[in-house]
Amino acid sequence: RIADFQEVLGEPTVALAKLRELCFSGIPFDGGLRCLCWKILLNYLPLEKALWSALLKKQRDLYSQFLKEMIIQPGIAKANLGVSREDVTLEDHPLNPNPDSRWNTYFKDNEVLLQIDKDVRRLYPDMAFFQRPTDYPCLLILDPQNEFETLRRRVEQTTLKSQTVARNRSGVTNVSSPLKTTPSSLSEYEVLPNGCEAHWEVVERILFIYAKLNPGIAYVQGMNEIVGPLYYTFATDPNSEWKEHAEADTFFCFTNLMAEIRDNFIKSLDDSQCGITYKMEKVYSTLKEKDVELYLKLQEQNIKPQFFAFRWLTLLLSQEFLLPDVIRIWDSLFADDKRFDFLLLVFCAFKVPLLIRDQLLEGDFTLNMRLLQDYPISDVHLILKKAKELQDSK
Repeated sequence: RIADFQEVLGEPTVALAKLRELCFSGIPFDGGLRCLCWKILLNYLPLEKALWSALLKKQRDLYSQFLKEMIIQPGIAKANLGVSREDVTLEDHPLNPNPDSRWNTYFKDNEVLLQIDKDVRRLYPDMAFFQRPTDYPCLLILDPQNEFETLRRRVEQTTLKSQTVARNRSGVTNVSSPLKTTPSSLSEYEVLPNGCEAHWEVVERILFIYAKLNPGIAYVQGMNEIVGPLYYTFATDPNSEWKEHAEADTFFCFTNLMAEIRDNFIKSLDDSQCGITYKMEKVYSTLKEKDVELYLKLQEQNIKPQFFAFRWLTLLLSQEFLLPDVIRIWDSLFADDKRFDFLLLVFCAFKVPLLIRDQLLEGDFTLNMRLLQDYPISDVHLILKKAKELQDSK
């Protein structure tokens, strides 16, 4: 299989159809093949190999520019502002109500940053990777000569005195007091020595810059679950030359992937034809086509796809499986030429004979909801094989 991949990737122009076919059945980790294939499948790298070097340099330089404009320069401005008392009399000051005020922008950015920080710190808590220091810390940010405010310092210096109120997408309001110690509190995580940064901090930067460049959507909870497997894959690339640029490459692949699935994260589009509600209904129409008996059973119990499919579809199954299995599923999803139609078939494959179909047909509402919402982990290869059979039976 490795030789097959090397043959396709060795051509001056990569044959996309052949590459998709190979990737659909799973990409070997060896030699950085998965990292390279994902970059092609996510339209980051063109099919003409001769263009790769120039494009990568251009994009990585562009990302460095983003860092300078959105993290370093605001950090320097913050360090220089408010140093002396006379600064308060200047036009731009913390209480300035003008929406174009730099301070106003700074405070709004902080709201987004705090949400990102909370989410990335608990990314894949069952594995130590995201808490470990990266081999390639961002020298632009961590230069010992710098005294500007980094994202980590911004979070540490931002304290909320009142309760934090958050309303999730389904309308449930959560109230939490920052005075209480929570599992995700800052104190739980060991602070790395100066000059080091953890992988979660890199993910935080990627998401913060994405939010700044895409104000229409900004940051929505769950995006961390999309960027996590991408970054992990690139940051563990056996090719150190590519691994060094995992942050920039992840950013652009994440941006391209979000361009395809971003409508799932925009609440105002939920009920439109490109929104998540339409896609959840499509889950049931696909199930009806493939297994009418099971479809009728779920309909009879009034089990709606919104009860369980929302998370599956928006997060591309990233919370349903262990990370290695998520990465294997994404090989097939990224290789799907109809993009995420295959995701619907993976859902149907969950419910077929040999898996939990029989339990669902016999179960009552409570049991079936538990099965659907907390799907028991099983062999991901069996699920993908069944999904492929469903695809081929069309």
